[in-house]
Amino acid sequence: MKFTDGFWQTRPGVTPLYAAEAFDIVAGEHTLTVTAPTKAIESRGDTLNRAVLTVTLTSPLPNIVGVTIEHFRGGRDERGFELFSEEGHGVVEVVDEAGILRSGDLTATVTGGAPWNLTFSADGRTLTSSGHKSVGYIEVAPHAEVTSGIVGNARVADTQHPSRPTTYVHEQLSIGVGELVYGLGERFGPLVKNGQVVDIWNADGGTSSEQAYKNVPFYLTNRGYGVLVDNPGHVSYEIGSESVERVQFSVSGESLRYYVIYGPTPKEILERYTALTGRPASVPAWSFGLWLSTSFTTAYDEATVSSFIDGMAERDLPLSVFHFDCFWMREFNWCDFEWDPRTFPDPEGMLARLHEKDLHLCVWINPYIGQRSPLFAEAAAAGYLVKRPDGSVWQWDLWQAGMALVDFTNPDATLWYQDKLRHLLSQGVDAFKTDFGERIPLQVDYFDGSSPERMHNYYTQLYNQAVFDVLQRVRGEGDAVLFARSATAGGQQMPVHWGGDNTSSYESMAETLRGGLSLALSGFGFWSHDIGGFEGTPDPGVFKRWTAFGLLSSHSRLHGSSSYRVPWAFDDEAVDVTRTFTRLKLSLMPYLFAAGREASASGAPVMRPMQLEFPDDPAVGYLDRQYLLGADLLVAPVFSAPGDVEFYLPAGTWTNYFTGDRVAGGVWRRENHGYQSIPLYVREGAVLPIGARDDRPDYDYRDGLTLAVYPAAADADTVQLVTVTTPDGEAFDYTVARSPRGVVATGPADREWCIRIVDAGETIIAVDGKAEWVR
Repeated sequence: MKFTDGFWQTRPGVTPLYAAEAFDIVAGEHTLTVTAPTKAIESRGDTLNRAVLTVTLTSPLPNIVGVTIEHFRGGRDERGFELFSEEGHGVVEVVDEAGILRSGDLTATVTGGAPWNLTFSADGRTLTSSGHKSVGYIEVAPHAEVTSGIVGNARVADTQHPSRPTTYVHEQLSIGVGELVYGLGERFGPLVKNGQVVDIWNADGGTSSEQAYKNVPFYLTNRGYGVLVDNPGHVSYEIGSESVERVQFSVSGESLRYYVIYGPTPKEILERYTALTGRPASVPAWSFGLWLSTSFTTAYDEATVSSFIDGMAERDLPLSVFHFDCFWMREFNWCDFEWDPRTFPDPEGMLARLHEKDLHLCVWINPYIGQRSPLFAEAAAAGYLVKRPDGSVWQWDLWQAGMALVDFTNPDATLWYQDKLRHLLSQGVDAFKTDFGERIPLQVDYFDGSSPERMHNYYTQLYNQAVFDVLQRVRGEGDAVLFARSATAGGQQMPVHWGGDNTSSYESMAETLRGGLSLALSGFGFWSHDIGGFEGTPDPGVFKRWTAFGLLSSHSRLHGSSSYRVPWAFDDEAVDVTRTFTRLKLSLMPYLFAAGREASASGAPVMRPMQLEFPDDPAVGYLDRQYLLGADLLVAPVFSAPGDVEFYLPAGTWTNYFTGDRVAGGVWRRENHGYQSIPLYVREGAVLPIGARDDRPDYDYRDGLTLAVYPAAADADTVQLVTVTTPDGEAFDYTVARSPRGVVATGPADREWCIRIVDAGETIIAVDGKAEWVR
């Protein structure tokens, strides 16, 4: 939200008050409290009739500093994110009238007196700072020439008191020359956010607009730090777009809290950010396999579903999960959680028959209750639905006729909703696709009194948490998995998330990847997308290119809107491509499952933007058409019909996974690929654990395991630990020692395994838990 008119003026109707100085600084045991008047105090008279901002610095965890800016402190407590913190962090002192708070390697310094200056530094360098006119309290009159960025809604305060001004608090943090900003959720525009206006406001806008399903008020930069705004409501960002030297973030109301998180590497920033907001849960091995859907508006019944599943088996296409989309329930009844008896008269029997085909089963749900659903009257009578201020149930006709919204701030409503899901789980359902959660109204009252504005984005957290919790209780931790569309900060704790409604084109395929990379830089470890695109029907070429990309993603689902996505609906080659890349992914399961475990342990995503792994290479700053799958596999999807692809290999030696050809990095490459291949390169020095099976994702990865040892520097002396975790959670260590003389690998002796020396083309079977190759 822009409050100024260029450098010199404010916009009509905007009255700003800025922190002018640090008048006094009080050191507590672990806090600094700063009185910041909105004019430099020159005499006692200046202290009268003057707004003052109180700025408090704290530290919830090492290398994280929190800053709270308050005008009036007497307002009600508003909902924030559920953050993890520990007592006792932050060493404070006041030296030469400067307040200093140290947390780990991060130091925050408030300079006493005027002008206002708050600096964040580490390792002897300034990371960012809040300077003159950065901390602002803003009054915006109803007639002001500003827009809130909330599409379809008036400014939040206007909904209650249209004649009163709306108040905002903003902070501006400096961005240096060459500093690049990433994150802010799953955004489908340019990966680098410099120059953009970003509104944190969940919306069902598809993948081809500035709107986003997953808005996260967190960004990180290539200068070693990230920033989280602790406000689940509307946060407006001006990223070098109002003041080109600063990132501005503003919220409505009387206060603003944010956290500066030091890395210094991007992976360390994400590790500390997810320590604060929550790590991604571990997901079951079976979820990494191929998912097939009924699609959305297509006609289907048990015979149709069986024909798809049998058709996959007949064509030797391994399938792990089958998903029933919306019309497993009767039209107009969404959600009543009852199988449509006209098409599924025997749901328990059908689910049992599908389980006998070794499949896991997923069904679509949403948090809305249509008026025709028998559950509407039940929920309304019990007070389980979100209400309007006059006490009536909030309803509208968009999506489902007369639909209402389950009030997850009511614990009884949450238990009621979960009981409906427990019944489905008892029938044989294994997972839920938690669709929607973005169309959340403002003119409502919640059971617990939460602010409607703050609940707009946070609603999805309560919705997904309710579903994920019941899955964990019934299926067990480690076997719970969602397929969720909407999210906010902390949503990464309940994977998996998919990219939403894209279209069937190369351009949409590319924007989908940009969204996934942006989400990865926002703390989300697992991600998927609709292979082939959701809207429309892809031509065979788009489907085949997207299939390769989709099966080299964290999670892989074939899904569409009005047409089926079984590969043979396109052409025979589409079947072959699906088989090739499905089997490739399943053979990589020891490697991918380990990457998933790392995501849960440290927050490092399975699909990694190049900026995450190569932060010191300036050539990767703007790359958004390639990524690393885990730490060692570089993937460059093909976004063109002829198969031409351009990508960058960072410094080092890279090995083509398919051909074994070695390529020197530090260069851009142009290649042409048929449908059966894709640029897939292995990083120098990698040891890839590769499974012996390619027919399913959940097998004992130790049986017949291959450790593929890729070239390292000729004079390297290294010892690498490779941990293979089986789907049941047992971990086994393999050690690979390299020297100019050769390679020695040791591992468990109770399973046959081998090492493959990629550059020598040799395979050595382990004997008694040891394999050795001498040059």
